[in-house]
Amino acid sequence: MDKLISAAKSLKGTIDIPGDKSISHRALIFASMANGISKIQNLSTAADCMSTISCLNYLGAKIDRQANSTFIVEGKGRFGFTQPLNILDAGNSGTTIRLLSGLLAGLSFESEITGDKSLRKRPMKRIIDPLSQMGAKISAVDNKNYPPISIIGQKLKSISYTMPVASAQVKTAIMIAGLLCNGTTTIIEKYQSRDHTERMFKYLGADISAAFPKIEIRGGQLTSAEIFIPGDISSAIFFVVAALLVKNSNIKLKNVGLNPTRTGCLTALKKMGANINIIPDETRNEEPLGTIEVSSSKLNAINISAGDIPSMIDEIPILALAATQAEGKTIISGAEELRFKESDRLKAITDGLKRLGASIIEKPDGLEIDGPTPLIGTETESFGDHRLAMTMAIAGLIAEGETKINNFEAVNISFPEFINNLQMLIN
Repeated sequence: MDKLISAAKSLKGTIDIPGDKSISHRALIFASMANGISKIQNLSTAADCMSTISCLNYLGAKIDRQANSTFIVEGKGRFGFTQPLNILDAGNSGTTIRLLSGLLAGLSFESEITGDKSLRKRPMKRIIDPLSQMGAKISAVDNKNYPPISIIGQKLKSISYTMPVASAQVKTAIMIAGLLCNGTTTIIEKYQSRDHTERMFKYLGADISAAFPKIEIRGGQLTSAEIFIPGDISSAIFFVVAALLVKNSNIKLKNVGLNPTRTGCLTALKKMGANINIIPDETRNEEPLGTIEVSSSKLNAINISAGDIPSMIDEIPILALAATQAEGKTIISGAEELRFKESDRLKAITDGLKRLGASIIEKPDGLEIDGPTPLIGTETESFGDHRLAMTMAIAGLIAEGETKINNFEAVNISFPEFINNLQMLIN
């Protein structure tokens, strides 16, 4: 499906942001591992989360959808899952395949998990190495680096592991495996990645201590609970940047997750001069949330380095678009991890913004962007990457003429409501 986007005169209004995709994956998996029945509200219904539900169903979990985005999960306990009759399909979801590998490694049966063409190009050695140290019998294609992943469940042992890269997916896979061990599993991070797992483990009664840079998780059982999923900050940022760049705009985004390990892009935009007001609300299941108010702003260039990247890893494409309209040269470095997402995002965002007329240079570990530069509508590609598709759509709001985005259906991976919500704001 292709999508045509025209320039907008202004953005006005208030919208609710759908549930956070990262937290939704964790809620589904952890509730399935718990004893008892859990109720999950505002769960993301993005394709990636549906892949997690499908895999858990094949493992014997019972997950029922009620009205809207509320799901009931009947927990199986740590070791209550059953051997799947088919190969597990994670679709496009790196979170699904990596987190479930941590669970499957400690169960008493053989399994195999794979994904679509894009996922089969994403590196898996980063989870295979630590899980193997824990005693897992796990293998993958091409020197243990790419799906499908074959796993023969084992009795695992606790380890101490220093993270070579900042990755919440890898960290969580180890933590899940740590729940299945006797003893204490220790994880050391160089840069702090998103901490949704630490927060939800605590909420669900895990024996955990977590204070950056060290996490200690002891083997044990999770308990069921009611879980509310905050709005996805990574989805909200597209509307934040849209309101900053489209003249005469003023919008409100409600019930957005404000976890400090995820708000790096908001911090960066404020440093650029963005008019952003954050109104905190209550904390729910250890996750802070609130309302974000945004209005049109004149932006200035900034430097973003390796230590900043983990808290804004998914927002770099839309931040790069903001930089094309900022005064001066924005430099993003230490972001080589973006080459291993649904696309090579450094290459893809450079291609897309150059087509629109931006002054952008791709570096081995980042980007250099000069601004402000007028954008001209043209034909662009999503590269099958949901965040590239949405970035190009926001670019189309400020580009002269019409912008065509090929394979726009990629947005369904994380945010199927994106276009409807955007149309609600366009005046």
